Amino acid sequence: MLNAGAPSAFVLLGDHAGRTIPRRLDRLGLGDAALDRHIAWDIGIAGLGTRLSSLLDATFISQVYSRLVVDCNRRPGTEGAMPTVSDGEPIPGNRDLLPQAVAARMAEIYAPYQAAIASAVDARSHRPTVLIALHSFTPSMQGQDRPWRLGVLHRHDSPFSLAVLARLRADLEEAVGDNAPYAMDGTDNTIPLHADPRGLDYLELEVRQDLLADPEGQKAMATWLAPRLVEALEATGPLR
Repeated sequence: MLNAGAPSAFVLLGDHAGRTIPRRLDRLGLGDAALDRHIAWDIGIAGLGTRLSSLLDATFISQVYSRLVVDCNRRPGTEGAMPTVSDGEPIPGNRDLLPQAVAARMAEIYAPYQAAIASAVDARSHRPTVLIALHSFTPSMQGQDRPWRLGVLHRHDSPFSLAVLARLRADLEEAVGDNAPYAMDGTDNTIPLHADPRGLDYLELEVRQDLLADPEGQKAMATWLAPRLVEALEATGPLR
């Protein structure tokens, strides 16, 4: 957690910001090439979130463990939570997991991450709060180029998401996807888990990974995004 207790209305989240694998899991049977891919983490999000945290004076809570160990943006018990195959890559260390092995990962990695988010949000008492989940996506998928630079994911129930979409499209037009390259649906976990019971507004933001490939790109994107997020918040009106 960076900048705990920060005054900004934004609480930044990085479900897939890290790619650490517990030593006893023996890299899940994967080589370096696989662990460098997007299947292991959201490339560039740790750097983007860190810079946005500083620019916005906002808390950033990020998961340091790989999404292949536990995908914290998937509901416990679902197929995607500990995938045996990810984008065509077999994950040997996730095959035939015993119930106690699954429970250990949930207790040691998933639960502390979600508890940290809940604690940070609840500690804000009655201060206005918007959750922003940061993700990144590949420039192409299954041989198809993706034309979007960013994507705004939502469920048609978020004034802030729509304000962000309008603000970003004012600059980039159709290069900002509306529920593209992914749609926010029943597979998402973190935003519904924390925003819905508290009645909070939210944003799930996707950034194309080639724009975050190095520290300079992460800095440039954070510098560009920060004022636009603030402007969208101001356009939304009073928050809960």
